[in-house]
Amino acid sequence: MSDTPATPYRVLARKYRPRDFSDLIGQEPMVRTLKNAFSAGRIAQAWMLTGVRGVGKTTTARILARALNYRTDTIDRPHIDLAEPGEHCEAIMEGRHVDVIEMDAASHTGIDDIREIIEQVRYRPVSARYKVYIIDEVHMLSTQAFNGLLKTLEEPPEHVKFIFATTEIRKVPITVLSRCQRFDLRRIETAELAQHLRRIADLESVEAEEEALAMIARAAEGSVRDSLSILDQAIAHGSGAVTAEAVRSMLGLADRARVIDLFEHLMSGRVAEALDEFRAQYDVGADPAVVLTDLADFTHLVTRLRFVPQAAENDPSLTPDERTRGLEFAKRLPVKVLSRAWQMLLKGIPETELSSRPVAAAEMVLIRLAHAATLPTLDEALKALDSAPAGEPSRPALSAGSSAPSASGNGGGSGAQAVAQAAAPASAPDRAPTAGAGGGASAMRLVSSGPEPRLQEAPRPEPEPERPAVPVYSMQDLVDLADRHRDPLMKVNLRKCVRPVSIEPGKLAVSLTEDAPRALLGDLSRKLLEWTGTRWVVSLSREPGGKTLEEIDTERREMAVADAGRDPEIAAILAAFPGAKIIDVRLAEGAADADIAEDEFAAPEVPFDPDEADEL
Repeated sequence: MSDTPATPYRVLARKYRPRDFSDLIGQEPMVRTLKNAFSAGRIAQAWMLTGVRGVGKTTTARILARALNYRTDTIDRPHIDLAEPGEHCEAIMEGRHVDVIEMDAASHTGIDDIREIIEQVRYRPVSARYKVYIIDEVHMLSTQAFNGLLKTLEEPPEHVKFIFATTEIRKVPITVLSRCQRFDLRRIETAELAQHLRRIADLESVEAEEEALAMIARAAEGSVRDSLSILDQAIAHGSGAVTAEAVRSMLGLADRARVIDLFEHLMSGRVAEALDEFRAQYDVGADPAVVLTDLADFTHLVTRLRFVPQAAENDPSLTPDERTRGLEFAKRLPVKVLSRAWQMLLKGIPETELSSRPVAAAEMVLIRLAHAATLPTLDEALKALDSAPAGEPSRPALSAGSSAPSASGNGGGSGAQAVAQAAAPASAPDRAPTAGAGGGASAMRLVSSGPEPRLQEAPRPEPEPERPAVPVYSMQDLVDLADRHRDPLMKVNLRKCVRPVSIEPGKLAVSLTEDAPRALLGDLSRKLLEWTGTRWVVSLSREPGGKTLEEIDTERREMAVADAGRDPEIAAILAAFPGAKIIDVRLAEGAADADIAEDEFAAPEVPFDPDEADEL
């Protein structure tokens, strides 16, 4: 038995991590820009790398640090071609070089961490050409940390370079972005990612089916790291072989061919067949939300093939069924039907994911899709109503592309008659739908067959929502309302936990902070009914909303303290008493009302007491 210890296993994402720019996939625009900049000697002082997780931001930062400090026996200058390992390359790529400092801003968010960097940049590198600071997840830095970095970032020493990486570019202040050269690392295309997985599978001597690799590439959503992690898991799951069936079972995916069958049932209005097919996929392990997501992907594919038919030939990630049947659907289905199905799926997927009964929620989405697929569009219904002879019920015909069955079969005519009913008078008799032989709703007679249908009657306008007696136009109005009714708990929750999205008479849309009470919206709705005498519609929006009143007050207070610190007299007082700090800013008693209305912390005055100079 050998005494040599076995080499520890390295996951594929680390083992095949790119080591130079030629290994990066899908980032050719960035590589070309850097190559030209290095060749011309126009090397920036700071770079900002942004993109979704797993596209290679940290890896690119290390490769860039390696290029900046590239040195061999023949080359001693910043260089892009890194085929030959340089003097510092190995240490930099392993993250242990003394002159390449990596910092995770998620765990070093404060001004003290940035102050340490500022103090160290004055010293020259120990052995490399440049001292390179790589700050990952830079958007996590605090406002004070960003402000402390600005001056050094604008005029760094000639031997210092900064490389920032972030997934939330919108959270980085514009003052920092303006001092950096920005590169947006894009998602990797599914076809290119599938080819990359094939190369790695061959290097690992793993038998992998093309369909399985395509599934992994689609599930990774453009992230190389995610795709390699899934491939690692699939190799272990299949005992060294990667098959489509094993990947489908592991990820809870539905069979792509069966998804197309489900799509065909829905577009033909066959509800019973669609529900049976969905249940069959669920019984073999498919996740309901994933089935709807696959339906949305296929809907998008069919819509795309309608305008770009050659796209099916150029995408190796598509299965033969997706190519052939997708083209057939693209020729038959009108864009309006596909667009309507797409919108309904976009709304139904999050409903299913958030539901406590995902199977039932997904089935309700499928029922709505099957019913809507046989409905005529609004203009088709109006044309059919205009062309119908007097005294005969209107039955607008569906377009040929909708592939709807006849009224005697699977209920294809029900949608048209339902629209006709909406235009008929309220007294028109209607009947309940009955189940047809094909599983859909059978045809329904929803329009009166009297001698003269009174289609010319205009629909009654909907009553306007009742306006509350107490005017509420802002979050501050809500807080004042809670204060007047002596509800301090609701007042505090409104200030700290509610982000406004829209406020209208009788309607309130908000988003909540993470620490908001779960019953806050229900309590607020009941309170508003009690306080205003009007029933309010209080809804939780998916939009991020504005800032809470607590956050607004905090920002104003910080700005007021900063403004006070720049006042010459206060600055002189602070200089005269070392260690003194501004702990509060208050308005003078005679401040003008206009100033108060403009900003609560305008015209600050700082009362100073020498006895309190050393506080905080």
